[in-house]
Amino acid sequence: MSTNDTKEPEPMSEHQEDSLEENMLSDNDSSPAEAENNVDTGGGEVDRIAELQREAEENHNRYLRAQADFDNFRRRTMKEKEELAQYASLKLVGQLLPVLDNFQRALHTGEGADSASFTKGIEMIYRQLSQVLEDEGLKPMEPVGQPFDPELHQAIMQVETDEYEEGIVVEVVQPGYRMKDKIIRPAMVKVSG
Repeated sequence: MSTNDTKEPEPMSEHQEDSLEENMLSDNDSSPAEAENNVDTGGGEVDRIAELQREAEENHNRYLRAQADFDNFRRRTMKEKEELAQYASLKLVGQLLPVLDNFQRALHTGEGADSASFTKGIEMIYRQLSQVLEDEGLKPMEPVGQPFDPELHQAIMQVETDEYEEGIVVEVVQPGYRMKDKIIRPAMVKVSG
């Protein structure tokens, strides 16, 4: 057989012809529907990707806005905190001004006044100042007769006494103060030994 000779196709059996026909019919029946589905799926995927990209961009924009809002909140809070620290004592200073005025008046009248009226004026100013500080929450400690507590007291001397047991505060040299729950200054005390 030469290369120029063409080979005739062999005849198919009846069974092979039926099988081929079924395959062609099934391809023809499902082909247009599948083709449309494939096109829809391809187009649907593109639409879905575009939708997801829009959502991602929206979420990113929301994130950037939230971050900016948080930065603004942090700056505003820091500014308010600085202002609060700067002007926290404003109320107290305003309440102390009348006390300062009274001290000035007492000093001016003290030059020509008798000592009894001068002392009475100073005592009144002292009570006024004590009241202002007490209204702010400042309270003096009263440690005499109490057991020595290094958290509240600063011992400067130990003295012998028959009146108190050992380790009891017998005298206050400089008063201690607390403001609400916090110790502002421990009391300087003498302790029995």
